[in-house]
Amino acid sequence: MHANHSTTVKAFGTHASDKPLEPMAITRRALRADDVQIDITYCGVCHSDLHTARNEWQNTLYPSVPGHEIVGRVVAVGEQVTRFKTGDLVGVGCMVDSCGHCPPCHEGEEQFCDNGFTGTYNGPLLGGDNTHGGYAQSIVVKESFVLRITHAEKDQAGVAPLLCAGITTYSPLRHWGVGPGKKVGVVGLGGLGHMGVKLAHAMGAHVVLFTTSPAKVADGLRLGADEVCVSTDPAQLERHAGQLDFILNTVAVPHQLDTYLRV
Repeated sequence: MHANHSTTVKAFGTHASDKPLEPMAITRRALRADDVQIDITYCGVCHSDLHTARNEWQNTLYPSVPGHEIVGRVVAVGEQVTRFKTGDLVGVGCMVDSCGHCPPCHEGEEQFCDNGFTGTYNGPLLGGDNTHGGYAQSIVVKESFVLRITHAEKDQAGVAPLLCAGITTYSPLRHWGVGPGKKVGVVGLGGLGHMGVKLAHAMGAHVVLFTTSPAKVADGLRLGADEVCVSTDPAQLERHAGQLDFILNTVAVPHQLDTYLRV
């Protein structure tokens, strides 16, 4: 199947920062030679979606269709596509294009593209046409920005958040060599923090969760933390002084970093 013309698809988006998400129709481009067309089965909800919909970063192009934790099935491929075929289970993350010829792009660091990568939604970083994300029936994406998914069919919903929250926490854990024999602190048990706990545990580290919420202690242990420290309690903090090799801080609001530097 080849879509040689643009298609209209159903989506959820917003027309203004003070308006709720609502059903709308958007246009997806015709399939180019290196494009993959994906029927979306699941899309995670990232706080970036909320920031963008509400124009909290002061750069939103409307109408805005958020969503960059996308899982779906390939329904068509361009004639030059080699890595995917119809029926494959795939994912799309935060980016769908970059210039492809600057030094960062050549090094596989498209997020640092000198000319501004193209976000999955809200368009190119440095101006250009708007793009619409995964709160939609389908999407057309350049092959090199599509990811192969090998998880079981039943796990698709759980895979979706890996496309942003997952890689955001996996990247530093992997970069700094977290694994067996390492003691790792994770600060906060929200959308990113719970990923950090699960990943650090899976990598074989000894995981200490720091949370200000006593109600999250049981969840922290259930998700893979070896210990949970309620960080508002000085006595609990003192027990961890100088104990950790690495801290992954996932808290999004201003807070006192000295508390954690001491551990």
